[in-house]
Amino acid sequence: MKKRTIWILIVSMLLTFVGLIALQARYVRINAEMIESQFSDNVQQSLFQTVSMVEENEALEYLGQTLDGNDYHDNKNKLLSLNDQNKSYGNDIDTVGNQLKISSEQLNRPSIRLSTRHGKATIEETSRYLQEKFQQNFSRSKTILDQAVFRWMKESDDKEISERVNFDDLDGILEKVFVNNGVTLPFYYSVVDKQGKVIYRCHKSIHEDEVNSQNNVYTQKLFPLEESNHPAYLQVIFPTKQNYILSSMNLLFPSIALILIILVIFIVAIIIIFRQKQLNNMKNDFVNNMTHEFKTPISTISLASQMLQDTGVGKTPESLKQISNVIRDETKRLSFQVEKVLQMAIFEREKSTLKFNEMQINSLINDIINNFSLKVTNKGGKITSNLNAENDVALIDEVHFTNVIFNLMDNALKYCEKPLLLTVETWNEKENLLISIEDNGIGISKEDLKRVFEKFYRVSTGNLHNVKGFGLGLAYVKKIIQEHRGTIKVESELNIGTKFIITTPTLKNYKL
Repeated sequence: MKKRTIWILIVSMLLTFVGLIALQARYVRINAEMIESQFSDNVQQSLFQTVSMVEENEALEYLGQTLDGNDYHDNKNKLLSLNDQNKSYGNDIDTVGNQLKISSEQLNRPSIRLSTRHGKATIEETSRYLQEKFQQNFSRSKTILDQAVFRWMKESDDKEISERVNFDDLDGILEKVFVNNGVTLPFYYSVVDKQGKVIYRCHKSIHEDEVNSQNNVYTQKLFPLEESNHPAYLQVIFPTKQNYILSSMNLLFPSIALILIILVIFIVAIIIIFRQKQLNNMKNDFVNNMTHEFKTPISTISLASQMLQDTGVGKTPESLKQISNVIRDETKRLSFQVEKVLQMAIFEREKSTLKFNEMQINSLINDIINNFSLKVTNKGGKITSNLNAENDVALIDEVHFTNVIFNLMDNALKYCEKPLLLTVETWNEKENLLISIEDNGIGISKEDLKRVFEKFYRVSTGNLHNVKGFGLGLAYVKKIIQEHRGTIKVESELNIGTKFIITTPTLKNYKL
C-alpha cells in the first residue's frame, strides 16, 4: 500500500470519527439540557404551589381566629371601633352578629310567611322576600370578611416571616408537593431575606460547595403578590441533581463506549499498518543487501572456475594454489552470509532449540579473542582482556554463545574509523556472570540506541560506506542472550565508543 493511500485513509477515518463524536456530544448535551429543563420546570411549579399553600394557610388561620366564637366579643369591639369611622355600618353590628349565629338548619329550612295584613300573600312574594333577606345577610357577612382581610393585610406587613410561616409544616408541604410533581430527589431548603441572610434552615446537614452551586439552587418568593418591606425567599437545593441527570442518560453511555472502542481499534490498526510498512521496507533493504553480499563471492568463484577451465592460463602449482585459496575464501565468505540468513529462522520460532552444556566462559572468551586478534592487529588495533570472574561456569550453547561474542567484536571492528582499542572484561555480581565488550568506535546516537536490537534495523554509519550486513546481528545477539535467561544492555556516545554488557546466570544460579 502506498504511503499516500495510507494517509488518505487515515484522514478520512479521522474526519469521520471527529464528526461522529461531535454529533454524539451535541446529542448528549441537548438531551442533558432537556432533562434539566424538565426537572427545573417541575421544581418551579412545586415551589409556586408550596408558597400558594403557605399563603392560603395563613389566610385561613387568620379568618378562623377572627370568626371563632371564643374571640367573637373581641372581634365585635374591633368592628365597633371601625364603625366610628364608617357610620354606614354602625346600626348593623348586632344584626351581623346575630346573622353569623344563624344555624345552617335555619338557612336550609326557611318558613313561608303569609301576610295577614294585605291578605294576598303568594309564594312568589315569599320567595322574593327570602332572596332579599339572603342578600342582606350575604352583604353584611362580606363586609365583615372584607374588614377582616383588610386588617390581616395591614397587620401582616409588620409581622416577621417566622410569625407568618409555620416552618414545621413547610417541610411536609414541600415533600408532598414535590412527590406529586414527580420530584423525588433529596433536598435541603432554607428561608432567606433580600440580602441572602438565612432566616431559617432545615435541620439536614449540607456542604458549602453544594450551597454555592447555582445550578442546584431554586428560589421562590414567599407571598409573591405582596409588596412587603421585608420580602422573604424560599431556597431549595438538590445536591444529587447532576447524578440524576447522568443516570437519566445511562442509555447513551454504551454508545459512547462503543465509539471509543472503535476509535482505539482504529488507532491500533493504523499503528500496525505503519509497523508492517516499516517491516516491509526493512525486508526490502534486507533483500537488497543480501543480493549484494552474495553477488561478490559468487562472481569471484565464477571467475576462478573460468580460470581453471581456460587453457590459456598456466596451470603452475603456485597459480593453482592461489586460485584454490580464492575459491576457499569466497566459499567461506558465502557460507558465512548463508549462516546469517539462516539466523532469521530463530526469530520465527517462539523458542529456539539450543544445546546447553557446562562451559567456562573465561576460557571460551579467551579462545575467541585469540582467533579474532589477527583481524584487529592487521588494522593496527589492540585487544585487552580482563577476565576476572571467579565463578565463570555457566550453562550455554557453545555455538550460539560464541556467535554472540564474535558478532559484538566484529561490530566493534567494522564501526571504527581509527585503530581499534577493544576491551573485554568479565566479573561476578550476585551469582551472575557479567561480560563487557567496549570499543572506541564511532558510537551510537540516542535515537538509534532505542532500536539497535530490532530486526532488520541498521544504524547509520555516517561517512562509513564499507559496512555490510542485513541488520540481524544485534537482534540475533539479544535473542540468544534471552534464550540463556540473561540480559544485554548498551551504553554509547558518539565519537567516543560503545559498550555492551551481558548478564547471564552462573551454574549455581541457573534453574532448569
